Amino acid sequence: MKQTFLILIFGFLAASCSNSSNSHIQLKDFVDDVSVQKLGQELIDLPYGLNALESGLSESEEILVAVHGSRSQGYEWVYPLKSINSSKKEMYFYRWPDQGCFAEPAEKLIKDISNILLENPSLNKVILIGHSYGGILVSDVLKKWTNKIPIETHIIASPLAGSKLLVNTCNYSPIKKIKANTALFEWRTQHQLDSAFKNTSPNPQEISIIGSSITVLPDTYKGNRLGHNWSISWVADKAFD
Repeated sequence: MKQTFLILIFGFLAASCSNSSNSHIQLKDFVDDVSVQKLGQELIDLPYGLNALESGLSESEEILVAVHGSRSQGYEWVYPLKSINSSKKEMYFYRWPDQGCFAEPAEKLIKDISNILLENPSLNKVILIGHSYGGILVSDVLKKWTNKIPIETHIIASPLAGSKLLVNTCNYSPIKKIKANTALFEWRTQHQLDSAFKNTSPNPQEISIIGSSITVLPDTYKGNRLGHNWSISWVADKAFD
């Protein structure tokens, strides 16, 4: 009787663990009959750390990691992730405690990516997309990157110039120059159209980084004002077509 009880308990625990591991959202769940708000919430409900959005890929040559901004609701990433995905990209979403400082999560992301590269020698490129405060984290990864595998970063609508709060609280120091084996693409919204920055002077997106490529986004996207969150979708269409 006792043995039967233990078998039932272990069986229940195994099933619970199995259901937990399968409950995380995947790109295959990004279907049209599910609202972007619901899908976005499932992204934000992912545990802190690097979350794979696909499994069992054999043709992957690149790893792509999306890094959200402060107080993200996730919905702004649904279309971009679905649009950018391809057979050669292994897609990830990085959840991090965005109400704190960026340095420790950046170091953890570097370690997690390095482990993936060690386990998958066929991968030959890393792509990071950071939005808003997530761009600050991505810039710190870029600054500290020492792996031989090249890294390409896309920083969108991000206050890379910093602020007194970032400097004083998180010891933020903007990246000054792009190193060999790395690339930085800055995608800047128009200051007056970005609800996150329009009341901040000067524009916190404006900074001079030697070796970076700068694109100022247009004022509309698919008939909508191209503001803070739509910027990711615009970049997804233009930079990854």
